[in-house]
Formats: sequence, C-alpha cells, structure tokens
Amino acid sequence: MEDLIRRALTYLRGMWLHRWWGVVVAWLVAIVGAVGVMLIPDKYEASARVFVDTQSVLKPLMAGLAAQPNVEQQITMLSRTLISRPNLEKVIRMADLDLEIKSREQRDLLIDTLAARLAVKGTGRDNLYTISMRDDKPQKAQRIVQALVSIFVESGIGDKRKDSDTARKFIEEQIRGYEARLVDAEEKLKAFKLKYLGTLGDKDYFTRLGEAQSAFNQAKLELQEAETSRDSLKRQVVGEDPVLLPDNSATPAAPVAANVAIPEIDGRIEALRKQLDALLQRYTDEHPDVIGTKRVIADLEQQKKERIAAMPKASAAVSSPSVLTNPVYQQLRVSLADAEARTASLRARVAEFDARVQALKSRARQQPEIEAEFTQLNRDYDVNKRNYELLVARRESATLSGEMDATAGVAEFRLIDPPRVSPKPVAPKRLLLLLGVLAGALAAGAGATFVLSQVRPVFHDLSGLREVTGLPVLGGVSMLMTEERLRQRRRGLFRLLSALALLVGAYGSGLALLVLTGRMG
Repeated sequence: MEDLIRRALTYLRGMWLHRWWGVVVAWLVAIVGAVGVMLIPDKYEASARVFVDTQSVLKPLMAGLAAQPNVEQQITMLSRTLISRPNLEKVIRMADLDLEIKSREQRDLLIDTLAARLAVKGTGRDNLYTISMRDDKPQKAQRIVQALVSIFVESGIGDKRKDSDTARKFIEEQIRGYEARLVDAEEKLKAFKLKYLGTLGDKDYFTRLGEAQSAFNQAKLELQEAETSRDSLKRQVVGEDPVLLPDNSATPAAPVAANVAIPEIDGRIEALRKQLDALLQRYTDEHPDVIGTKRVIADLEQQKKERIAAMPKASAAVSSPSVLTNPVYQQLRVSLADAEARTASLRARVAEFDARVQALKSRARQQPEIEAEFTQLNRDYDVNKRNYELLVARRESATLSGEMDATAGVAEFRLIDPPRVSPKPVAPKRLLLLLGVLAGALAAGAGATFVLSQVRPVFHDLSGLREVTGLPVLGGVSMLMTEERLRQRRRGLFRLLSALALLVGAYGSGLALLVLTGRMG
C-alpha cells in the first residue's frame, strides 16, 4: 500500500512539473470544443397527434366470432408500415422535397434520412399516436409531418375493405394449398407404413430394444432354472432302477427293444430338433449352425443306442415277463420328460428372443432413421391438418369480419393536434454538451501533463534513483527555499489557479448566455 501511495505521489509530482502545458491543452480543447458545439445547427421538432377510435357497438356482439384487431397489433402496423419506403416516397412528393433531388443516390439518401428522423409513438391504452420529425428547417419538418399524417389517415380509411378482401383471398389460396399438402402427406404416410410394416410400432426403437433385451434375459434366467431342475431329475433317474427284478430271474440279457426310452438323451434330442426347426426357418441346410445341430443330434442318437445296448436290466425287462416296473422310476421319468419339454420350450423362447434382439441390433443404424422419418411424416401430417382446420375456421371469421366492416367501421382516425413546430430548438443539448466539453478539456490537460511526465521523467527522491540505476545512493543534497523562491512559487500557483478559474468562468458565462438566449437545447 505504501508503495502504491509513493508511486502515485511520484506521478503527481511529475505532472506538476508540466502543469502549464496541461493548462494550455485544456484551454485549446475547451475553445475547439465550444466552437464545435456552437456550430452544430439547431434542430426543430414538428409533431402531430392522431387518435384511433377502435370502439364499435358490434365488437362486443361479435366477440369470438369475427377477427378483431387489438391495440398492440395496430401499434405494430403503424410503426412498421407507416414509415415504409413507398410511404416515404409519397412524403417526398407531397412535401416538395423532390425539387432538390438530382440523382437516384440523393433520393435514397433522403429516404434513409427521413426513416431515421421520423418517429411514431403510441400509447396502447389511449390509442393516441404521435408523429414527430426533427430538422434544421422548421417549415420543412412541418410539411413532412403533415404529409405523413395525411397518408396515415387516408390509408386507415381506404384500406379496410381492401385488407378484408385480400385476407379472404389469401386464406382461400392457403386452404387450397394446405388441402393439397394434406392429401400428399396422407399418401406419403400410408406408403411409408406399408413399406416398413414390421418395423414400426407405438414405441421407439430403443424402448423396443430394451424390452426385447429384458425379455431375453428373463427367458435365459428361466431356462437356467429349468435346466437346473432337469439336471436334478436326471441325477435322480440315474440313481433309480427302471425295473424291479425277482431274485431268481437271472436270465441272459436279450436284445434291447428299439423303443426303450432314455429321458436325459431323449429330452436333449427333442430340444435340438425344435431348435433345428427354428434354424431351418431362418437359414438354409448349408448354414454352419444347421450342420452343427444335425451333427449333435446324430451323436446323441448314437449315444442312445450305446446306452440301450449296455442296459442288461432293460433287456431283461423286455425279455422276461416276470419283471415289474419301478413306479418311482416311472414317476421320475414323467417329471423328467416334463422338465425336458419345459427346457426345450424355454430354449426355443430364448432363441426367439435372441433372434429378436439380434434383429433389432442389426437395424441399429437404420431404425433411428426410419423412426425419425416416420416421426417427421407424422409431424408434417399433423401440422398440415391443424393448419388446414385453422384456416377453414379463419375463413369463416374473415367473412364475418368483412360483413362487420361493411356495416360499421372497426376504427376511426381523428386528427387531435395538427402538425406544429416547436418555437425553440429541441436539439442539440448545448448545455450538456458544453459541460461535457469542459470536463473533457480538464481531463485532456491532466492527460497531457501525465504523458509529458512519462516522456521526460525526473527523479524526485533517493529511492526512485536507487530503483532505476540499481546503484547504492550514499546521500542527497537538499535545497533550502528562500523567501523569494517561496513567493515565486505562490505567484505561480496563483497564476495556475487563475487560469483554471478563468476557463471555468468563461464556460459558466457561456452557459448563462445560452440559458438567457434560449439556445441551450
């Protein structure tokens, strides 16, 4: 903090050394600025007020049936259409401004100038509009405002029926256009649905993929549970004898009948055959999955034959009439067959859900595009249908509005205040401009002293000399101020303050003169 204060004091001391240059710059800027402000031409404002009466006896009776413009729409129409290029060209002719125009560029420049200087302001609550124009020639500004008021009133009275007819004609054209669009959208939507009949639904692609994946996972879980139950039954069947043999029935093993069942193998064969049927519906006989499934079925059938050949008890059960069937074994076989059937069914379900998931994943890139196109077609159809129905309703409303306009005018334009010019100029604001010039002059003087202090720097203390040179400073010699020197410094300070006071006083006198003469703007 102390370093900042020291630096600030150093800057101020440097600026103080060049104070008279600052006074000179301040005076020059003040004189030039004051002359410039006084040379700005006076601007006079011409204005007129127009009242728009939008009240009608039929309006409350036709509320909700006929279209009725509101005040904000009138303000928007007034501000956007009144100061338009065609109207401004009419103003130029009516106010005799084209007498001074010699080229197309001058006409365009004049139109741009009028558009920038003309102003239309309205109060929505009172329906009162003010049209104003500023120019250095008061009579010219009055003629321009008078011409614009005439255009406004005439267009407001004469264009009602034309606007109504134009609106009805436009609505009729739009209805025909939207009717054709609606038919075209219906045809496109129908053709799209027929083309992608199996891929569209009430839900989007990712929802259907998630549901298919969930169903696939659930089917896999149920299949695992069924396989666990089946394997448990298999272990119980293996540990149980299929027949009950008498003790004296030790006869040689006869050939095993061809129709002896082995549940654990038969169930797998049945499941694989169902899986083979499902694969054949999707692939050809040469597909690797089809060939592999057939090979597994053949291996299981060969394994079944080998198991039957190795079952002496089963052979004895066929050849010996005294063999008794084991009821527990038969019950286990029935349960195992049910488990095998359920396992095969669940395996087929898993394969089906897996096929659905894979099919959906294979359409991962195409499906979003299809759904997006389908959504776009639906959106286009809904938009066209909604606009068509809205236009039909608007046509009836426009018809009623036209009949209401023919019966009683919707709006009446009244000239409240004719165009008049302010007796005193409204611009420029010389009082504020001169105050700004004075502040700028003082700032310019201070800036000049600061710049000079940086261009021609001096050392004011030993610490500054030490920092710049980087050398040790052994000491300094102080200068004693004599009485004569002090008097000179006081006279110099007095002259400085007098110069600044004279500058401020001159500006104060000029401001007072402007107030007295009425040219302060």
